[in-house]
Amino acid sequence: MIPLADRATALLDLHTAPELLTLVNVWDVASAKAVAALPGTRAIATASHSVAASLGYPDGEQVPLDLAIETVGRIAAAVDLPVTADLEAGYGDPGETVRRAIGVGVVGGNVEDRVAPLREAVAAVEAVVRAGEAEGVPFVLNARTDAFLLAGDRDPAAVLADAIERGRAFLDAGAPVVFVPGRLDEPTVEALVEAFGPRKLTVIGVPGSPPLETLERLGVARVSYGPFSQRVALTALTDFATDVAAGRGAVPASTRSFD
Repeated sequence: MIPLADRATALLDLHTAPELLTLVNVWDVASAKAVAALPGTRAIATASHSVAASLGYPDGEQVPLDLAIETVGRIAAAVDLPVTADLEAGYGDPGETVRRAIGVGVVGGNVEDRVAPLREAVAAVEAVVRAGEAEGVPFVLNARTDAFLLAGDRDPAAVLADAIERGRAFLDAGAPVVFVPGRLDEPTVEALVEAFGPRKLTVIGVPGSPPLETLERLGVARVSYGPFSQRVALTALTDFATDVAAGRGAVPASTRSFD
């Protein structure tokens, strides 16, 4: 088995490489193994919304922490690739939550700020960095700011300035990359990359996002898909079930085995 520290280093290298890192998020062992088996997959990322849905909980740290850690641990144990987990806001103790995640084989993760006061958000980043150092694992923190997600009707220029201030503070506190989710247009992505530096920004792919080749050209480190990959899978399932219920269903010839 590859040591955790080596997996973490490999995950960081994927973020800093010239090629854009694309991560199609998973939510359980079956989805993780299916994605990991694909030739283009270089790492595995979980999505908290999808994990919560698969376990029957709403998103937002409603999954009990023990169950959340067990779930990402099962995923990490099922694949031979670095795993980065969506750890929401750290369940009230980001450092301890990351320590536990490392203990089950996770080497990177999202921790969101929920637009908490900046000093508090920076302290959370620092706690995560210390936890990785204490465990001997260079944990790849994808420090998330919700500046755009929680912007409401604020002036877009002010929102961008807030995201830049927070992202720079997180980088200064030791986070290797900053996650700015939201429907970002090309000029906004370009401004964020300019502010953080190349291969320091990660984004989410949503309907209407700039194409992957554009994100790579602009210097984005990574794009992930959050709950959208599960929605794609469930759309295929419900389309099939709809056809069956209408009496015209047949298992598609392209269906593959994932045993």
